[in-house]
Amino acid sequence: MIVIRKGSPFAAAATAVFLTGCAGNGAGLDQSGRPLPPGGGVGGTLTADFASIQDHVFTPICSVCHAGGSAPQGLRLDAANSYSLLVGVPSTEVPSILRVRPGDPDNSYLIQKLEGHAAVGAQMPFGEPPLPAETIAVIRQWITDGAIPAAVAASSLGFAAVAVTPATRDVVTAAPTRIVIAFNQDLDETRIDASSVRLETVVADSAEAPVQVPVSLVVPRGNVRALMIEPALPLADGVYRLTVSAPPETGLASIGGERLGGTVAAGSGAVVTEFEVAVQP
Repeated sequence: MIVIRKGSPFAAAATAVFLTGCAGNGAGLDQSGRPLPPGGGVGGTLTADFASIQDHVFTPICSVCHAGGSAPQGLRLDAANSYSLLVGVPSTEVPSILRVRPGDPDNSYLIQKLEGHAAVGAQMPFGEPPLPAETIAVIRQWITDGAIPAAVAASSLGFAAVAVTPATRDVVTAAPTRIVIAFNQDLDETRIDASSVRLETVVADSAEAPVQVPVSLVVPRGNVRALMIEPALPLADGVYRLTVSAPPETGLASIGGERLGGTVAAGSGAVVTEFEVAVQP
């Protein structure tokens, strides 16, 4: 894990606590927690690999609630974002515990929430019957085996960012504790530096200069295809823009030495997300 800190504290507002949970409908599994046959849901057998767990559990059950800018705790469990927001990422409810700690299911917050003995909040799926023990056992086995990501097909973009949370045009009602960028290749942690990203306010008045927000950059444990950008203090209400410097300025590169080439959103040669924080009173 690498942590790079810069700047001085940024003016902050009080943070809100978003306590709603994941409400799923059990689609994709029968009453015993087994995948439905072809024609009745996702086919095949649930196995202890990430692609299977995504297809049979996260997508049909959890992403019913855990999706979009209003996802509880900022945790999106859709296929584009789930791995980068789970593996090696601290829980927002209990930051001392990782959502998924590779090799250690007992100390993974995901398992604690699914089994119903987490220190905070309700058992997941929220408001629905718990997942069957045999389904949770498969997820446990995936974590025990190292929480390996799904295989990624070669991309014509080369080394590129493929998802970012919060995403462009998101309106979040709790100040995010981190922004997460997912990449299609492993990051070279040794080349990340303070110039790699810039988080700043977006102002409507052209005469007013944007304010840069001090951040920490963290590569999650066991998840070297993600970069967490953590504001030094909770973000006040307003609009924010995150920019990843374009080559050759950026220090971001793949483990093979390839510089960042793709884009997530608008921006010439740079990865940009622009989102609004609107904390409800």
